[in-house]
Amino acid sequence: MFKLRTVIGLTGNIGTGKSTVLGILYQFGACTIDADMIAHQVIQPGGRAYDAVATTFGGEILDKGGAIDRTKLGQIVFDNPDRLQVLERIVHPAVFEQISSELAEATEAVIVIEAIKLLEAGMSITLCDQVWVVTTNEEQQVQRLMESRNMSRDAAEARMMSQSPQAFKISQADVVLDNSGNLDALTAQVKIAWDALEIEPQLI
Repeated sequence: MFKLRTVIGLTGNIGTGKSTVLGILYQFGACTIDADMIAHQVIQPGGRAYDAVATTFGGEILDKGGAIDRTKLGQIVFDNPDRLQVLERIVHPAVFEQISSELAEATEAVIVIEAIKLLEAGMSITLCDQVWVVTTNEEQQVQRLMESRNMSRDAAEARMMSQSPQAFKISQADVVLDNSGNLDALTAQVKIAWDALEIEPQLI
């Protein structure tokens, strides 16, 4: 039976290839929403979370123009789980509100929300019909972070360890996409999952 609209929550740990899957789904005709990009937007001056973040973390995180320096903010929170939780309690509701607004305006039959904290922030329950999780092996994660983000091995491994276990995300998934192979293999998996959605053809 054809569905009129499906909202997919796309998640996975850092370096697994979520953005690659999001791009494939965009090519297939989905409306794509990048929660990480929205999280950046809401802490910019005038954004939904700017005032609260600036007040909570103080002037030391602001640049000369008054914008939040994400590098300085990151140095405070990524090595301090308590401060990270404070930041997330501010930013997650603002991201949720922005995503909800974009969902209300979207006309596509398939909408994909890519969010690394999709499960932890509760978006999978309140906004999504399905959860898709991208996985890969740990060594590939490390190599991708070293190559794409110029991280040292120690920094890459520390960032990976700061996230919820991959097994937890898999346990919550409706679809698991294994990105330990090449792009063609990943695309084939996404195509199978896409076809299984049974979306009304003329709406895509």
